[in-house]
Formats: sequence, structure tokens, C-alpha cells
Amino acid sequence: MPTLDQDRAKLAFEHITTVKTWDEARRKKYASIVHAMPALLRSAGLSQSLHFVKSRKSEDQRALLTHLAAQLRRSDDGIVNADVLLDKVRRAELPAYLQLTHEALACITWYRRFVQGELRIEAGNDDARD
Repeated sequence: MPTLDQDRAKLAFEHITTVKTWDEARRKKYASIVHAMPALLRSAGLSQSLHFVKSRKSEDQRALLTHLAAQLRRSDDGIVNADVLLDKVRRAELPAYLQLTHEALACITWYRRFVQGELRIEAGNDDARD
């Protein structure tokens, strides 16, 4: 039986494998929001961070919201898509909000690792590594 962290990693890897098929410009846009998320989550909180992602003009960046909704479905079966996730986060009581925040941080760690390892895009410069 896989651990919770293995489940997070597996789904993140599946999402990044899809992103890997995108052209370079799209991958860089996705990577930029992934690299920004840990700091956003810690400084602005879950709700503001997720709504920031939703506000992006780039559909490639907004894909992260769909990916996180799929991840956070483990915490709440009612999270069936990004819009439901946003609604649940806005309405959540403090314990549920904190649990979703903790899970989002744990998940985004895997996305960052895979963006660096699989897409070979580092934080800060959004350039592909050689």
C-alpha cells in the first residue's frame, strides 16, 4: 500500500508528464507559477494563492489549479474541479483550511521537484537547464 507522499508524487508526476509534452514557452509559464506557489502559500495563504493562479491570463498557469484540485480531492471527496476547490477553500472553517493548506504545500513540493527534474526548469530564471 503506497504512502500518502507516494500518492502525491505519483499524481504530480502524471501531471508533469502531460506538461512535458507542451512546447517550451508553455512549460516555462507553468514552471514559473509552480516555483512561485510555495512562497505564495506561506505569505498570502491558500485562498489568495489559488485565486491568484485563477487570475492568470495564461491557461498554462491556470492548469496548476486543476492539478491541485485533483491532489486535494484526497482531503475532500467533494473537490471535483478547480471551481469547487476555490469555493471550499473560501468557505472552510479554520481546521479544514489549515489541513488543505498543509496538503497543498506538501503537493506543490512534488510539482517543484518534477519541474526541476523532468522539465529541467529552475526557479528564478525560468530557463531550461543544459
